[in-house]
Amino acid sequence: MACCEGALAAGCNFFGGYPITPSTEIAELMAMRLPKRGGTFIQMEDEIASMGSIIGASWTGARAMTATSGPGFSLMMENIGYAVMTETPCVVVNIQRGGPSTGQPTMTAQGDMMQCRFGSHGDMATIAVVPSTVQEMYELTVKAFNLADRFRVPTFVMSDETIGHMRERITIPDSVEIIPRKPLMKGELPFAADDDGVPGFPQFGGGHRVHVTGLTHDERGYPNTTDPDVHEKLVTRLYHKVESKRHEIADYDAVNTEAEVVFVTYGPGARTVRQVLHDHPNECIGHLNLRIVWPFPEDTLKLFSNAKTFIVPELNLGQMAREVARHMSGQKVLSIPKIGGLIHTPAELYAAVEAER
Repeated sequence: MACCEGALAAGCNFFGGYPITPSTEIAELMAMRLPKRGGTFIQMEDEIASMGSIIGASWTGARAMTATSGPGFSLMMENIGYAVMTETPCVVVNIQRGGPSTGQPTMTAQGDMMQCRFGSHGDMATIAVVPSTVQEMYELTVKAFNLADRFRVPTFVMSDETIGHMRERITIPDSVEIIPRKPLMKGELPFAADDDGVPGFPQFGGGHRVHVTGLTHDERGYPNTTDPDVHEKLVTRLYHKVESKRHEIADYDAVNTEAEVVFVTYGPGARTVRQVLHDHPNECIGHLNLRIVWPFPEDTLKLFSNAKTFIVPELNLGQMAREVARHMSGQKVLSIPKIGGLIHTPAELYAAVEAER
């Protein structure tokens, strides 16, 4: 419910999806709520079509969203790459479950974290937010829409079954900030960008004539697939318009920055670490919780200048731990993977702290 309420508050007026556990409740609620607000809900024949539908809706000016889980997310990958290449703002919610394949449909996991960054082919950059509470599910869904429109890029809400099916009291504000798309001005080329790397958006029906293609294209939008310079200029811009703003995009909490042992979390792992800090208030244990994991905010690790060990608990076999280790210069990175459908317990994580002393 929090995801749906956040989407509606952010101005979402199109949802195209296909039911899949454990994300189906999002589609069910959007099917009830959107038509009452003048929006459009459509159940597509599969997740491939679902992703295509929100791309098309976005080009008509809609704030568009879909929701899925692992197997459906895999099917969306080609169209996600198309959305990157055509600079189509849209939001994809992934309520993760155990995989590979059909896996554990009703159990929690975080096994798709690398897929949302590298799952589609070619060089690309995307944005992914990760809630650890129901309140953050609401707030980060709103933020995902704003980031998608600001950077003209598909943006992911990478949640999981634990947070997706959790019940907590939340505060819903009377209104939220909405960042509109930059319009394409008269005389501007549809894929020519200013210093921010983001061109104005030529909405269909808005008086612009624009060619939209997943092929390598020039600043007019016309295909040009054989000129290396055209391809390099285009893909480099698509990549750097996000990656060059990683520190501006970053969203995180940092606790006990003077600690020598530091937990790095995203999603439900943050809840367990907070319990460890509550149970052991007299011990200096650091905690860095990332609400946005892509683009990865590596400078946040430098906040813990005394850290000797970074502990990364995650519901996979160590996907983001590798990313943390990639930015280390001598500090130890301890991965605490957990799969099977259960989250870490406070005892498990505190035992890891004791072992490092």
